[in-house]
Amino acid sequence: METKSQFHDILKQKMDLYAHEIYRITKDFPKSELYGLVSQIRRSSVSVVLNYIEGFARIKQKVYINFLEISYGSLKETQYLLVFSYKESLIKETDFNKINALGDEIGAMLWSIMKNVKSELV
Repeated sequence: METKSQFHDILKQKMDLYAHEIYRITKDFPKSELYGLVSQIRRSSVSVVLNYIEGFARIKQKVYINFLEISYGSLKETQYLLVFSYKESLIKETDFNKINALGDEIGAMLWSIMKNVKSELV
């Protein structure tokens, strides 16, 4: 059985991979999207891991939950931008399917943490 520390490490690794994959995928976007979609999707994907790490470092549970929620919101933003980019034919189907599955996995892990932390507050 995984410890909280192992779960944290696994999630952080998945988030890191997610951000790096977003950077790899967006390298092929048209130059005209550099300050549009590319910038926004990169910032939102990095925000997922940054907010998670910052929240994990906090002591107060309510503050931690806030950062988890921000991380989750950034993930949802990134996922929408991926769907949008895929519909605009900017992302290959194989890349889209891979990154989308990873995003869903991260989302489920974040959701379980938020649920557990909130139940501890009650």
